[in-house]
Amino acid sequence: MTRRSCPCGLPDAYEACCGRYHSGAAAAPTAEALMRSRYCAFVRGDAGYLLRTWHPRTRPARLEPDPGMRWTGLEILDTVDGSAFHSTGTVEFRASYRGGSLHERSRFERVGGAWVYVDGEFPA
Repeated sequence: MTRRSCPCGLPDAYEACCGRYHSGAAAAPTAEALMRSRYCAFVRGDAGYLLRTWHPRTRPARLEPDPGMRWTGLEILDTVDGSAFHSTGTVEFRASYRGGSLHERSRFERVGGAWVYVDGEFPA
């Protein structure tokens, strides 16, 4: 049996990578780790995790991922701050899907010690 890497693009298996964040066994230690785990949650259709990791100030009342969407890869383009020593961070990424890609610069903040997604902008 071949070991598959996590959908977030890192070489570890899902359970050892983003799966531990999705299950609540661990919290993402950096803004980039949270970004990767949120991408993975979109791949898996895990709306609960996406809502739990969204800043209360900007979180939608509900979220229904498109079951027909086929995400095909994640590329981290840049990170600014977002480590254990910061309270905010920015991650710029390109998420590919069948038929196109999404380029976003996402902002993250710590709330109660945990990283959460605030919002994003779409660079030209």
